[in-house]
Amino acid sequence: MKVCMRCLSPGTIPSFLRKSTCIRGVSCVTQSYIYPSRRWFGQPAAQTHPHLIKEGEVTPGITKEEYRNRRHLLSSLALQTEKSRNHIMLVPSATKQFMSQKIPYPFHQNTDFLYLCGFMEPDSLLVMEFNHFESANTTLFVPKRNIEEEKWDGPRSGIEGTIQLTGVDRAFNNTEIEGYLSRYLCDNSDFVLWYNEKAIVNRSLQEGVLKNFVREDKHYKNENVITVLQALKVLKSSTEIEIMKKSCAIASQSFIEVMKYSYPGVNEHYLYAKMDYECRIRDAEILAYPPVVAGGNRANTIHYINNNKIVEDGDLVLMDAGCEYHGYCSDITRTWPVSGKFTDEQRCIYDIVLRIQKKCLECCVPGQTMNKIYVYMLDLMGKELQTIGVIPRNCSNLIEAAKPFCPHHVSHYLGMDLHDTDHVTTNQQLQPGMVITIEPEFRGMGIRIEDNVLITSSKPEVLSSGAPKEPEEIEKIMAR
Repeated sequence: MKVCMRCLSPGTIPSFLRKSTCIRGVSCVTQSYIYPSRRWFGQPAAQTHPHLIKEGEVTPGITKEEYRNRRHLLSSLALQTEKSRNHIMLVPSATKQFMSQKIPYPFHQNTDFLYLCGFMEPDSLLVMEFNHFESANTTLFVPKRNIEEEKWDGPRSGIEGTIQLTGVDRAFNNTEIEGYLSRYLCDNSDFVLWYNEKAIVNRSLQEGVLKNFVREDKHYKNENVITVLQALKVLKSSTEIEIMKKSCAIASQSFIEVMKYSYPGVNEHYLYAKMDYECRIRDAEILAYPPVVAGGNRANTIHYINNNKIVEDGDLVLMDAGCEYHGYCSDITRTWPVSGKFTDEQRCIYDIVLRIQKKCLECCVPGQTMNKIYVYMLDLMGKELQTIGVIPRNCSNLIEAAKPFCPHHVSHYLGMDLHDTDHVTTNQQLQPGMVITIEPEFRGMGIRIEDNVLITSSKPEVLSSGAPKEPEEIEKIMAR
């Protein structure tokens, strides 16, 4: 359809935009030029990004069917708490955050919301309604299409685009949330509400409409949706595992390039930039978190992210970094000598940490727990440090004596979030499909080695094995 956008004079419009004449007799811009006939969405889609998304996928590698299956499994788990009642589940998306007036930070979706539908636009709400007799009916409330705002922020999917893209049952503009929930309260009472009031990911939505919905107090009880949701998220599907393997492979190869680039006198910030660059040119979207790039004694600060000092000759570099690839994180730590060769003292401690890490990796099998691996790691650390005289031979409690040298847990879950599924206890038995980290450290010299591990039905699979950690291999790379 051809429209006059501003009824501009002919002299103000380039000749290639003069497609037709408006009622005033002046050339005007066609709508098809501003909005091509091909359907645009608020995120990559098969129609617009065929190099990323295949037909039937919502996000790279994840199909509509897989998202639908996730929602079905979630509702099935939720129904086990109360089979005789209606259930409604509310999962808000994230909202934009701003650096300063009108200058947004890069948007990052709430991963609990993303896991259930794959929709990447802000200020949205996922509503699932279900009971023992009917499977879940899924509704998405999404930003309304607005030509003026889309000039600045890019296209939005809108109602029709959202249904086409995600395969949910229904979609409405997010301006209709309040009316929809009000009608639900008129038609329902004593229902089970699944909603996490404490996790604020969208303040205006959660402290407005959703807070009022809860205050009406017509529900039988309010259950935390995160509890059942993370019970699903902690077990990765075959598709998720393939994406995580790629994420780890990208980060691992990038570590090699950063090691090659290292030299005495390098700024930590240069190594940060090198890691970011190498990950992105291998198709990672972003780094998974602000990396730790710590030279020398600064590596004893566990979450050192200033990354602005010079790494002196003779120092070790500790880099804790990973990337996000199609929504899934890697999280790897390596330590290497900036001069290219470990000193005898550095090599002694490094070998201790490496031996401990390898033994902990062997424990990553079904039936084991992360807490048991942590205690085992401390016991190993205590015995190793006794052999070199750091801990006295007559120490009666090796585990407590070793804690100051590795003050953090040896493991955490990994997935769409760096510290994934934080509501799942570290006392839970490991199961095939879980992905965890193993990261012992010697605090004092600043040496940590961290790998990402897939739990399988047999032996563990180290997804980050491409990142060198054998000291001879590291020195060989540094010598190039």
